[in-house]
Amino acid sequence: MPWDQLGYSQVDNGLVNGLAPWTGVYGISFVLAGVNALIGGGLLLDRCSGRRLWGVAGVGLMAAGTVGVLLPPPRPATTATAVLIQPNLDVGVDSRWNGPGEWDAHMAQFAQLAAETCKAFIAGVPQTGAANVVPECAEPPAHPDLVAWPESPAPFDESDPRFQRSLAKIAQTAQTPIVVGNIGWTFNAPAQEWDYYNSALVVGADGARVGRYDKIHLVPFGEYIPFQDLLSFAHKLTGRVSKFTRGDGPKVFRLATANGETHRYGVFICYEAVFADEVRHFAQLGAEALVNISDDGWYGDTSAPWQHLNMVRMRAIENRRWILRDTNNGVTAVIDPYGVVRQSIPRHQTDALAAQFGFRDDVTFYTAHGDVFGWLCAILGSGIFAWALRAGLVLKVQIKVRS
Repeated sequence: MPWDQLGYSQVDNGLVNGLAPWTGVYGISFVLAGVNALIGGGLLLDRCSGRRLWGVAGVGLMAAGTVGVLLPPPRPATTATAVLIQPNLDVGVDSRWNGPGEWDAHMAQFAQLAAETCKAFIAGVPQTGAANVVPECAEPPAHPDLVAWPESPAPFDESDPRFQRSLAKIAQTAQTPIVVGNIGWTFNAPAQEWDYYNSALVVGADGARVGRYDKIHLVPFGEYIPFQDLLSFAHKLTGRVSKFTRGDGPKVFRLATANGETHRYGVFICYEAVFADEVRHFAQLGAEALVNISDDGWYGDTSAPWQHLNMVRMRAIENRRWILRDTNNGVTAVIDPYGVVRQSIPRHQTDALAAQFGFRDDVTFYTAHGDVFGWLCAILGSGIFAWALRAGLVLKVQIKVRS
């Protein structure tokens, strides 16, 4: 579970995070650990010829790395607009919307927010003092290139005709493709049963179904119970645990923009953002922009939503891709290929972000090859451990013989 590794602390360091497109976050963690080891060696080791040099080298590297915080990152151009809807639904409330008029009211709100293609936003991360910006809006307003509805407790079931009709109508009215978190179904012929998935459904501007991405990395004891035969008792302890089926792999969707161009999108769901080696496959398959839909309402007002945001930002840096991050109640934001949050909206309110973004199709070393650096470290570390173990055994035998 690689949540909030050491390297994420440097997501705002324009110099140090330049390693990410080559080594991923592991390379940044390695540098931090290495610098501190040099400083620690200089302070704590017994007198030796290299002790002072180690300390000086560590302090020098630390000072050089600190300069990176002051370096302004590049500001890539934007060529497209997405409307990221933040419904702010209560995760602890039954939201089946079966009451009189409830479904229609929510769909009307969905359609209204999808049409908000130009509005005020925060020019940075919320709650950090970033400026509020009110842009100049063109008349008549332009159609967005994409609309997204996040992973959320909304009762969106792909097999529900009511949902299919509503989604098609909104896409046709907005004249734009839509990505929406929902429950997907597939009939499992060998088992003669239906498998259901935590999914992102994609429909075109004409309301027709384009495809569906099914979440690959499910949350253990939240979306499924691992090793069910061995952990049968877990069903009693986690009575509300879902029984989602794992998706069969990453997918890329080709969608038309408002000006008629065609671009490729990759969509990943919630805490899949934590797994760098999985996210890179979307860019490797040709995704020119990434969409991350999530429901961070389960975290409450802890540090977790902010940590989650920083991990998504690192995925943008590693793959040099714009990421549209659409959440149920925040942090909804657009992140540029250098990990900078360019636009966001406040948490815990129903709102929409008219996000300006762009497309890239270049492939970084990390996108193409993954955690090569991390595996080399693991192999080298295992070799050093084996050598040390052997040396220790030899020394023990020598001492025993002499005694």
